[in-house]
Amino acid sequence: MATALTAVYAIHLLAGALWAGSVCFFTYSYLPLAKGGDVSVDVLASATSKLTTVSRAGAVLQLLTGGYLASPMGVGTTSAYWSSTSGYLVIAMVVLWLLLAAFTEMAASRLRDGLDVDKVRTPAREASALLYAASAVAVLLLVDAGLLLA
Repeated sequence: MATALTAVYAIHLLAGALWAGSVCFFTYSYLPLAKGGDVSVDVLASATSKLTTVSRAGAVLQLLTGGYLASPMGVGTTSAYWSSTSGYLVIAMVVLWLLLAAFTEMAASRLRDGLDVDKVRTPAREASALLYAASAVAVLLLVDAGLLLA
């Protein structure tokens, strides 16, 4: 059972880090290029598609592995767990994951809408606030994960 729990922890942490990192990387690297018109429609469409894929896969993996960890099979074996600091950090993490998924999906949707009419700058500007918010949430999630591990 300890091996399964360790594997689930590893998958949970790796999926979360990949998801958070991909959102931050997209915001840092592709968004400024798109806002300046220095990237083609095809390149931005491909990057947006990959961001969406990583985001959706990350959300599913986080749901499955996080649900296992929070269950009696994982670490959530007592009701005291949910009224402790760790429990509050887990609840904060769930809320932050939902926000990250929502911000990323809305930003990708705005980008795809503009890319469908062969525009780059306008959809990048329209999605920028959501991507900045998603990046901030991603950083908060990593901080929350660090606090949980401490």
